[in-house]
Amino acid sequence: MTITVLVVDDEAIVRDGLRTIIDLENDLEVVGEAANGEEAVAAAGQLTPDVALVDIQMPVLDGIETTRRLTRMTQPPKVLLLTTFDRNEYVYEGMKAGAGGFLLKDVRRSQLTEAIRAITAGDTLIAPAVTRRLIEEFCRLPSPSASRPAGLADLSERELEILTLIGRGRSNAEIAQDLVIAETTVRTHVSRVLTKLDLRDRAQAVVIAYESGLIRPGS
Repeated sequence: MTITVLVVDDEAIVRDGLRTIIDLENDLEVVGEAANGEEAVAAAGQLTPDVALVDIQMPVLDGIETTRRLTRMTQPPKVLLLTTFDRNEYVYEGMKAGAGGFLLKDVRRSQLTEAIRAITAGDTLIAPAVTRRLIEEFCRLPSPSASRPAGLADLSERELEILTLIGRGRSNAEIAQDLVIAETTVRTHVSRVLTKLDLRDRAQAVVIAYESGLIRPGS
């Protein structure tokens, strides 16, 4: 199966570089490019890519708003945010907007391509060490507007345990190994957690795990 990718960046030289890296992989293919957020939304509607690589700093629509619009589409792509900036609020707001991952542009080629594969599988949050550190620092205390999700009280003890492990970036296979249960059982629990908390995906579950205090920095 070939994973289709939409590259979104206002710099043509960056788009060319990303296309070159991606097209070298047998299972990845760039199907389109966009120079700003509005173009990205229009292109995604026509091309229905599996993944959109989206730059944070762009004209017309920035990467955060572009992510919000992409993830609300009827056939939404997985969004991987790319930036040269590592400000805390970018990571946090990007995940809140529905991004499946956040990478700095200085990552190695293999990290980028593996990130694309991972968010396509929907198995785990892409969190290089620097990104995980930023998330932990920013989420040390819930933001003033944050509230404990009502559905959290409806989770069983096992489901809370699953949510905690999702927050730590564990894949389904790793969770199954940690809890000594079948991976199919883990998938069922994950689905129930997302449904009860009305969450779109695992990335949003990670944010909830931090905001609700299930995960603390260094835990």
